[in-house]
Amino acid sequence: FLPMSQAGFEVRSAGSSQGLAPVLLWYRGMVISHILGTIFQDYFLERKSMEQSYRNPIMDHCPHRVSGRGPVIFPKLTGAELSWFALYVQVNHEKEVVKRLQQKSFDCYLPLMESWSRRQDRRKKVQLPLFPGYVFVHTILDNYTNVNILKTPGSVCVLRNSEGALPIPEYQIDNLKTMLGSPFPLASHSYLKEGDWVRVVRGALEGCVGILLRQNPRRGRLVVSVDIIQRSVSIELNVEDVEPVGAPA
Repeated sequence: FLPMSQAGFEVRSAGSSQGLAPVLLWYRGMVISHILGTIFQDYFLERKSMEQSYRNPIMDHCPHRVSGRGPVIFPKLTGAELSWFALYVQVNHEKEVVKRLQQKSFDCYLPLMESWSRRQDRRKKVQLPLFPGYVFVHTILDNYTNVNILKTPGSVCVLRNSEGALPIPEYQIDNLKTMLGSPFPLASHSYLKEGDWVRVVRGALEGCVGILLRQNPRRGRLVVSVDIIQRSVSIELNVEDVEPVGAPA
């Protein structure tokens, strides 16, 4: 920029400050615009260069990849593997969150249990979340996917520790799906982590892995848990339908 005297502007005396004020404002605005323009131009050029230099081939086929926004960062515990994660959501908004996530092509699971409504005027069976406040998401949880999930209205956070998001063992989700799909009634149970581990080898619950609580020599309850949220459910079964196994790693 040229000094004001060389740019064709006449610098008036102090007594004519009213006439000089608009010129000073215009000149200051031009200087600020030039400085900001230079700063933003350098920033976007540097960012574009970084994006072009980075390429992660693992994410080329990820359906939730947000391209062109810098490096993709994976959690330490799962890397680029497809895993189940527990998403904490606003209570009583679980179904709405699942619907919105599915609209974004996420694979979600919301375990529902049939119950009687508490309305005084009428009673009817309704489907209520088995674990209020939690939704399970099956995805490759890179940093962009994590942001995309948390931007969903009703989402609060993905359960994690100091190392990052915590994956849920596949068998724990399979347990819930099998038990909820069986004709036997399911009941909530206090969180149980230690006991006699068994696997169901026959019947509608075949494949389920959990802790057996014997009620008598022939009947017992199978307790399965989702450890990350410390919640358990149980179902009655015949003791002859199970075999002992070691505790899952």
